[in-house]
Amino acid sequence: MVNLRTHLLALAAILFCWAGLHAQITATDAFTSAPRKVLPLLDTNARLDMVDYFNSNMSTGTGNAYGGKSRITAISPEKVSVAMTDASTWDFIILPGKTPMIAVITTVATPAPDSRMTVYSSDWNRDLTAQVFKKPTLDMWLTPEGKKNRAEVDMNVPFMLVSYNYDPASQTLTLNNNVKQFVGDDVYSMVENYLLPKLTFRYNQSTGKFTAEK
Repeated sequence: MVNLRTHLLALAAILFCWAGLHAQITATDAFTSAPRKVLPLLDTNARLDMVDYFNSNMSTGTGNAYGGKSRITAISPEKVSVAMTDASTWDFIILPGKTPMIAVITTVATPAPDSRMTVYSSDWNRDLTAQVFKKPTLDMWLTPEGKKNRAEVDMNVPFMLVSYNYDPASQTLTLNNNVKQFVGDDVYSMVENYLLPKLTFRYNQSTGKFTAEK
């Protein structure tokens, strides 16, 4: 009897460990567990309050380190979207795979929406961005006409302002060209035919990389 009980306890421990190793991290887990070096504006208790407010259909804002209010705007198992300040949003995204990764997209609204994406290991210990996604150069934004008139583009577009949106259902990352909102209609009209309005990247779960769609 003792041996049987010992074997059962050992089997239960193995199954528990197996379940723990194979449990899928959710975007809510990522949001609440992000270290302060990644998300310094909100402590853990504030984030847990935000999740509770959203799940209770409450629009209550939570105080952040800047003295403003932050609130969650959307939650799914793969993505949590946060209105972090009046001028910035953050998306916490689970990139699926044998070893899931966490992508964090931060978007600042001024002078036009502009995003950056950082990809971390699921334990937040490694920055994997360089392995997963290569930020497009200006050349990738140029149309065939733009490639012939690169000097004019360089003269009128000091830099690209681009907002990122990830769709978990299609596993696509869309980059939207927001230069027009920065340089104005008159200037942009001179280069509008030279720049693509958007770029699309698809996440390959097998390779763990984003690849540009043509």
